[in-house]
Amino acid sequence: MLTLDGVVAGYGGGDVLHEVSLSCPPATVTCLIGPNGAGKSTVLRVISGLLNPRRGEVLLDGVLLSGLSPRDILRHGIVQVPQSQALFPKMTVAENVLMGGYLLRKDRALLRARRAAVEELVPLVRERASEPAGNLSGGQRRMVEIGRCLMLEPKVVMMDEPSLGLDPHSLAAVAALIERIHRSGATVLLVEQNVRVGLGLATHGVVMEGGRIRLTGKAAEIAAHPDIGQLYLGAPTTGGQ
Repeated sequence: MLTLDGVVAGYGGGDVLHEVSLSCPPATVTCLIGPNGAGKSTVLRVISGLLNPRRGEVLLDGVLLSGLSPRDILRHGIVQVPQSQALFPKMTVAENVLMGGYLLRKDRALLRARRAAVEELVPLVRERASEPAGNLSGGQRRMVEIGRCLMLEPKVVMMDEPSLGLDPHSLAAVAALIERIHRSGATVLLVEQNVRVGLGLATHGVVMEGGRIRLTGKAAEIAAHPDIGQLYLGAPTTGGQ
């Protein structure tokens, strides 16, 4: 269970998150949606240790993570696939994926086993292993980025807008990979601007606005909520306020 309890966080003198509390049950896919500036990516930064909360706590299975370094949070089993392109273009696909196992570098047998497991989940990693990552398409790079983070066999995989800039074919491939990760038993936390895709993949949904949690529930219920339909899906409001 990944839990945020009363988290307040921000940059400089201003707060972006205001008493944010949410839970991601084990082996679920939770999708954070909301307008630009709602604080969705800031939630991921707080969880990953890139931004320390001013108040509140982040816990994984009851273990306090707040205040730990990003390296220590990785060791606890939380990884993040960033929004921006994050591969080393002149390195091969295999080398990029092995970088995801940097913390395991002293155990070569474990590295080989983890790489083999990633290749089973993401066949592209095996098929294009010797090619420079810079030769890949945007969708292929996203697949390799996700594969790289799986080298640590994480408990929680966080993704910041995995659909960003992808064509329909690539989007379908990435969505299928997220479903495979979910079926493998990992917990997935998505931030998505493409609400149809995000809630379509998710088991649970969280709506943020102005740095606060406005609505939580099962993904199908969030997608069917009249206000969500009006604000994000282009559908008319069919119910109350």
